[in-house]
Amino acid sequence: MSPDAISVTPHPDFTLEVTFATGDRRRFDMRPYLAYPAFAPLAETGLFMKAHVVNGVVTWTDTIDLSPDTLWIKGERVEGNVIG
Repeated sequence: MSPDAISVTPHPDFTLEVTFATGDRRRFDMRPYLAYPAFAPLAETGLFMKAHVVNGVVTWTDTIDLSPDTLWIKGERVEGNVIG
């Protein structure tokens, strides 16, 4: 099981920079996911930039979110990783 997300920074190029409870940071590219109906509203409405963390999960709305497991496993490690 991956650690919980504690913060997220969305970028205009549809990437997310996520900080996890361990202090590790990962960059995650959402562009391939925007073709799926569940995530399509993120590209069409500017909603993407409203990403935030709720209970360890990156969330946009009550129905659009990404698990920390996906972000941890598929995210690219950011150098200078550990905070603190």
